[in-house]
Amino acid sequence: MSIQESLSQHVKQAVKSIYNAELESVEFQSTRKEFEGDITVVVFPMLRVVKGNPVKIGEAIGEYLLKEVEDVTGYNVVKGFLNIVIADAYYQNWFNSIKSDDAFGYVTPNKKDKAVMVEYSSPNTNKPLHLGHIRNNLLGYSVAEILKASGKNVYKTQIINDRGIHICKSMLAWKRFGEGETPESTGLKGDKLVGNYYVKFDQEYKKEIEALKAEGLSEDDAKKQAPILLAAQDMLLKWEAGDEQVVSLWKTMNQWVYDGFEVSYKNLGVDFDCYYYESNTYLLGKEFVAEGLKTGVFFKKEDGSVWCDLTEEGLDEKIVLRSDGTAVYMTQDIGTAIQRIKDYPNVGGLVYTVGNEQDYHFKVLFLILQKLGFEWSKNLFHLSYGMVDLPSGKMKSREGTVVDADDLISEMAETAGEISEELGKLDGYSQDEKDMLYSTIGLGALKYYILKVDPKKRILFDPKESIDFQGNTGPFIQYTYARIQSIIRKADFDYSVATPEINLHEKEKSLLKQLQLFPETIQLAAVQYSPAIIANYTYDLVKEFNSFYQNVSILGADDLNEKIFRVQLAQAVSTTIKNAFSLLGIQVPERM
Repeated sequence: MSIQESLSQHVKQAVKSIYNAELESVEFQSTRKEFEGDITVVVFPMLRVVKGNPVKIGEAIGEYLLKEVEDVTGYNVVKGFLNIVIADAYYQNWFNSIKSDDAFGYVTPNKKDKAVMVEYSSPNTNKPLHLGHIRNNLLGYSVAEILKASGKNVYKTQIINDRGIHICKSMLAWKRFGEGETPESTGLKGDKLVGNYYVKFDQEYKKEIEALKAEGLSEDDAKKQAPILLAAQDMLLKWEAGDEQVVSLWKTMNQWVYDGFEVSYKNLGVDFDCYYYESNTYLLGKEFVAEGLKTGVFFKKEDGSVWCDLTEEGLDEKIVLRSDGTAVYMTQDIGTAIQRIKDYPNVGGLVYTVGNEQDYHFKVLFLILQKLGFEWSKNLFHLSYGMVDLPSGKMKSREGTVVDADDLISEMAETAGEISEELGKLDGYSQDEKDMLYSTIGLGALKYYILKVDPKKRILFDPKESIDFQGNTGPFIQYTYARIQSIIRKADFDYSVATPEINLHEKEKSLLKQLQLFPETIQLAAVQYSPAIIANYTYDLVKEFNSFYQNVSILGADDLNEKIFRVQLAQAVSTTIKNAFSLLGIQVPERM
């Protein structure tokens, strides 16, 4: 039982004993640094059931706790706040119970419990991954890891958008201008090669538009009648009809892209348990539309199109089937969600990591699935996030102005290398060790910079600002971890032994209190689907450690028991940093 849970029970008993009143709950907060105390009871909410002066009520409860609770050694009341002093022994006993636990804070999932499926990435196969995909992947992967650490069974998935006009544009441009080049012949990653032809299509399309406008066509007509667009539309029809040549080219070019994506995912440090492909799912959902028509969930208009009326829920009417019987994205998403539960019967909820421009789409999707009567539809969540901007402005794939994910990862490692060389702390490292370290620092900087921001907020990403060895950055936290490893390596005594009770320094106590927050921080981050909560907790922990390090001698303490305790404390902090960062997909170096 935590001190908060224990105190909550005792405060309720105090109010019952002194005032013959029942408290439903007790509100706590951290004690402000200018006052003595470790935890504060907020008295004001009690005034609903206990009438009187809040200072006197606080003093009466404080006296009761001092007499009845062994771990309480003092108190003071400031206005309506009861500041309670907790015995050093309590913190040491707690620390002894967790100091050897390498998975402190994590809850092991029960295999019998329902699982959560987290969808992220979900790229198009006509271009490589870019900076926007990086935020999506980092968010989805981290939320999946946090859910797992909170005690949930988790599957990671994506749906690859491998069909449609955008794919045909790349295919057509390659067919016309590619001269048979391949990833092998060019040395390019397959997704980059295909992406180049998507840009090439747009360039040729614009030329044709200008030529048609010069012949007297309006811009709208020129856009519709450009021969290269008509050819791409014809290719799409042939793909849908199963034309052998078109399907063969589609399979070849998509495989190039899949191979390229796998390299990017490995570079980024994310993975998946299962894959879905739009070419397999775009017809799913039609049977459920037919069922919904029978049960009144959907209705048919005069032109034969099928809709769902959501006006009573404050939304509008949403089309789920066109008049020619073809599916729309909503139909596909309905079918895919249902298929996933069929494929993984132990899944009881889905998390969709998709940008905030799709907020309305997911409101509609979740409502329709509820109307169709699926019990698990109550456990659907849209992990909506803001876009990533660069100081140079907005990115556009078709114009080739995106920040390529692989290039950015390489550039981050290069920048980390330049800064590390300037600091001059890498004597004795081989070049391979340096390269590995630069990659760890660069990728850590990128991930932390993106994940420390609340998912809903837009990000202005500045690569140089992210690689800073001071402040709320990944490298600063990684450096603190490495510093702790250095301290542990220098410890020339057995620090694995139990220590007798010692008087805690205020900095030791502050650090222990911050450590105690880790389990509840994981649970809060899981409930809110927010890696930012983990990131900022870790920064606070590191700040507490550095304050402790600057004010308390670890290896130079006079008393051996103090030395042992402080090394154990430093080691527990480093384990927690490592565990917290693993939830963000960030590695920590042993030396920096």
